Amino acid sequence: MTISTFFSDRLRRIIFQAILAMASAAFLLATGTQAGVVAILTLVWLTVFLCLQSMDYLRARGRLEELRAIMEQLDRKYLFMECVPKPRTAYERELLELLRMAGKSMIETVSDARAAQRDYRDYVESWVHEIKTPITAAGLICRSAGPSLRQKLSQELAQIDAHVERALFYARAESPEKDFIVRRSSLSDIAATAISRHRALLIQSGIRVETENLEHTVYTDSKWAVFILGQLLQNAARYHGREPLVTLSAGQLGKQVQLKVQDNGMGIPAHELPRIFDRGFTGSNGRSRGGSTGMGLYLCRRLADCLEIDMQITSREGKETTAILTFPARENESVMCEIHT
Repeated sequence: MTISTFFSDRLRRIIFQAILAMASAAFLLATGTQAGVVAILTLVWLTVFLCLQSMDYLRARGRLEELRAIMEQLDRKYLFMECVPKPRTAYERELLELLRMAGKSMIETVSDARAAQRDYRDYVESWVHEIKTPITAAGLICRSAGPSLRQKLSQELAQIDAHVERALFYARAESPEKDFIVRRSSLSDIAATAISRHRALLIQSGIRVETENLEHTVYTDSKWAVFILGQLLQNAARYHGREPLVTLSAGQLGKQVQLKVQDNGMGIPAHELPRIFDRGFTGSNGRSRGGSTGMGLYLCRRLADCLEIDMQITSREGKETTAILTFPARENESVMCEIHT
């Protein structure tokens, strides 16, 4: 609080006091009081008034600084009202009580909203697990169809399964610490699983996959890493060019392991690269090819951040796109990564 702010807040009081002082001085002069005496009385009044206002200003500023210091030291700002020192005045006591009631109501509202969100997430997860059963059954049934029809049905079922899986991981991303465990994993096994899950889509798109030097050990949640890598393979299949090729290669970067996923597809325009991880961003390629939700790379970045994987994407339009995943070293694991279901 500045002095100008303090006095502007009390402008009406100051004007009233000034009018009262001038009226008193006029009355004293009208009743025969000497002008010198009136001047002295006015000067004394002015001095006392300024002293009282200065004391009020210093007291108010000190109180605000005390409260601000408490707020800055709190990690959970919503607990501020529980840490406020004892009120100094009746007005302050009433004000803090109102703020405490408002804070309590807000916390209850947030708790109810989180409970509703948790219930909805549990429902989505349950629905995803239930819907996978008819998808699997439909896949088995379509094997008895003719080659052409079987290929088309398999393709559509694979797309449905990919969307369902994306919905599941989106729901789990709201509370990731409850669903993953970081452990020693084989990078080659992660890559093989991701390729196997999307084999039908890759074959149909005519994509050739090459792997180089994947015999590395990484510390991550293999299930989540498979999902991230699978999303990158889906993007490569959706935006492939002529003679499509995807190369997965890995190398040591100090104590870290770096995985590169490179394709020779459509590439990404340079002006769109800063936005590719934004939720719902489809870009010009997504609009031209259709079927893009703008959620794949968004989820990849969210899950990668949870796993402390540094994820970067570079691209040259019309030539190639490279995703670089840098897995953390063993000693860099966070405490959160030890929590699992």
